[in-house]
Amino acid sequence: MTDRDRTPDGRPQNARPRDALGRPLPPGEEGVERVPEDIDLDVEETIAEGQRLLDHGFPFHAHEVFEAMWKKAPPEERPLWQGLAQLAVGLTHLLRGNPTGAASLLKQGQARVRHYEDEPPYRLDIDGLASWADHLLTEIARNEPISDPPTPRLRMP
Repeated sequence: MTDRDRTPDGRPQNARPRDALGRPLPPGEEGVERVPEDIDLDVEETIAEGQRLLDHGFPFHAHEVFEAMWKKAPPEERPLWQGLAQLAVGLTHLLRGNPTGAASLLKQGQARVRHYEDEPPYRLDIDGLASWADHLLTEIARNEPISDPPTPRLRMP
């Protein structure tokens, strides 16, 4: 049995370093800074931080930011944040070379955020996000590598 790193309340945590796409690196290698497990941002900070991470090529980290909001959001908003997290992790899978996983998560995330297209909350560009996901799903269906997928824009222009 191995010892695991634990949080102050005793929950196990994986302290292995990770690369920009969230993949574990061998022990001793230097990874990128991780999103704190106890991150607690308000809505505006969550959107801004999620966009910043997406813009800098860290969709896995953006997914963790959206997931933190999903866990604390009121019930009527949870599908929105879950959908944003799924879109971000779908992009992560695409960049990791897993088009099947990417397509599944992009479809799920797109379906969740589309529930908000009639009245987009927080000036989120729901139509733009759905179109972005459609574009990636079309590219994935062509079975050709996608070397430089576009970055999603969270807010309306």
